Amino acid sequence: MQRWVEGTVVDNHHWTDRLYSLKVDADILGFKAGQFGRLALDIDGQRVARPYSFVNAPDERPLEFYSIVVPEGPLSPRLAALRPGDKVWVAAKGAGFLTLDEIPDEPEFLWMLSTGTAIGPFLSIAKTQEPWARFRKVGLVHAVRTVPELTYRETIDRIRDAHPEQFVYVPFVSRQKTDFALPGRIPAAIENGSLEARGGIPFDPHRTHVMICGNPGMVQDTTAVLEARGFKRNKRRDPGQISTEQYWS
Repeated sequence: MQRWVEGTVVDNHHWTDRLYSLKVDADILGFKAGQFGRLALDIDGQRVARPYSFVNAPDERPLEFYSIVVPEGPLSPRLAALRPGDKVWVAAKGAGFLTLDEIPDEPEFLWMLSTGTAIGPFLSIAKTQEPWARFRKVGLVHAVRTVPELTYRETIDRIRDAHPEQFVYVPFVSRQKTDFALPGRIPAAIENGSLEARGGIPFDPHRTHVMICGNPGMVQDTTAVLEARGFKRNKRRDPGQISTEQYWS
């Protein structure tokens, strides 16, 4: 099977000085909502690749990837500098298990908890029909440091407009005071009940599945808080209520 497909940059939207969304036209084999792909450039005679989650739904084109510039990194500053018409390598097939088909059928509710650029796979999931057919309510959390980092607001508004009775969006901003976002960190907001109160979706292991994608500290701490409430990690051979993916953002 062909491992890499040459893609053409369609757009490179910069949200802030470090956050950008790269749209690429590439004829890949496909992926499931929630999975990640890989982007690569040939640098000094070597192909340098990194994983990036798909923001687009599987039936949407072009492909879209949301990323942050790591100044000392070999790849992300170069990807951030790409312009329409430039070429980039894209892995031919998606990978990863942060998908709805890995979740047991029983839960009534779904929480999708993210930090930074890790909101990407959850937007891909929310743009499909599956969560709305399966769950009574779906909550999307996006935790960032400053207000400008609350990106994809138009996409989130479209999801809300399409599913007004089911969809809940809860932003967190940790380093600025706002009149609309929750302060602090996700684990603390679960412990003190403020996230459940804001979203109206219970953190009940008998009724709710929680998907977590973000920086390792958030994933670890949130998992620990949930396990103290009776949740357990979801595995194919031992189904549970927590699905995770660590994602530096």
